[in-house]
Amino acid sequence: MRRLRLRSVCVVDPGLTDSELDRIERKFGFRFAADHRGFLSAGLPVNTRPQPREPGVIHTHPEPWPDWRNGKRDKLRSLLDWPRKGVLFDVEHNGFWYDGWGSRPSGTASAVATATSMLAQVPKMVPVYGHRYLPGEPRTFGHPVLSIWQTDIIYYGLNLADYIDRKFSRLGPGEGSWEPEASVEFWRDLV
Repeated sequence: MRRLRLRSVCVVDPGLTDSELDRIERKFGFRFAADHRGFLSAGLPVNTRPQPREPGVIHTHPEPWPDWRNGKRDKLRSLLDWPRKGVLFDVEHNGFWYDGWGSRPSGTASAVATATSMLAQVPKMVPVYGHRYLPGEPRTFGHPVLSIWQTDIIYYGLNLADYIDRKFSRLGPGEGSWEPEASVEFWRDLV
């Protein structure tokens, strides 16, 4: 959080309290990873309209920081569902099938139903910024930040602090020392 404040990239409100974090986790049925929880306890980034890097650039997420304190439930649910829905889109429209699910059913509807059931068993991904996610793995830390766009998943930071440095400084994804290793089942296999 200190890195965000030093770079003046957004307003930072007071951090979420333990009771606020617990309420969010209960309401949405996931747990923040320890470093994600610590980050949000230190301060809550507030959305400000991003400045285009190039003329004509359209931002996919005009409000990239999840508003865990005052956000609308449906919007937060949509952010939490984004990774799962993207995989299901690729199952339905692009013929994607994960080897760990066994043989793909012959019909599209059956494949989507099976994939939906299987995805209910994988670790939940929790939004950090736009379509950048950390796994919802309680009492763990140091997971790489993943950029998730359907089944196109790439590393965007070695961990949360590294991601903040890369996103809000001149060091881009893959530059500098770069040997991330995804740590949670299913999602690591799609990187």
